[in-house]
Amino acid sequence: MRARTDAVPTSVRRLMAAARRRAGTGRRAWALAGGTAVLVVLAAWVVWASPLLAVTQVQVTGADLLAPTDVREAAGVPDGTPLPRVRTDEVAGRVASLAPVARAEVSRSWPRTLVIDVTERTAVAAVPLEGGYGWLDATGTVFHRASGAPPGTPVLELSEPGPDDPATAAALVVLDALTPQLHARLDTVVVSGPARIRLELSDGLTVVWGDESASEEKARVATALLDRDAEVIDVSAPEVVVLR
Repeated sequence: MRARTDAVPTSVRRLMAAARRRAGTGRRAWALAGGTAVLVVLAAWVVWASPLLAVTQVQVTGADLLAPTDVREAAGVPDGTPLPRVRTDEVAGRVASLAPVARAEVSRSWPRTLVIDVTERTAVAAVPLEGGYGWLDATGTVFHRASGAPPGTPVLELSEPGPDDPATAAALVVLDALTPQLHARLDTVVVSGPARIRLELSDGLTVVWGDESASEEKARVATALLDRDAEVIDVSAPEVVVLR
């Protein structure tokens, strides 16, 4: 025969009711925790593995000398790669290894586009190379080959152009020091050695420069003498100028 409820002491009934409440609370807590875990796993899958955020386009901006296809190939991001998993700093480093690139910035455009903004090097001079010219930037890097020199830039005659070449470095110091008048008439900088630099101007005038020291003073002196009746202006020692 089942025991009558009213035969159970009140204190025992209270303990039993509390136990049932705790059990219900525990089940709800486990259910909530399980649901949260499912949501976390689902969110992680959407972000890191699902096609919802997969790269479908690599947008290239700022490229002129380079073709966008060259930039995309250097970036090395296959279509379908989850966009959040793309290491933008590594992609920027790979793109920046291309010779014409001075700087590359990579960003995400949600939900599926990777944007690569390229800043190309600026030519300050050209050097004769077999079959054409190499374009040289302010660091002495030859970053592009073409059939002609960039418009408005002089030609540097160097035996071994490059960022580690002393003659290249000396020529760039001279170029940076020129006045606008000298630069406008400059045709060629001939560098036989770091201390044997001369400027060939478009009107046939030659400016013997010597080394790159005191280039700003040499530029001022040479500019003041441009209209003199001479074929050669020697400013290698700017305090004692020689006209021939």
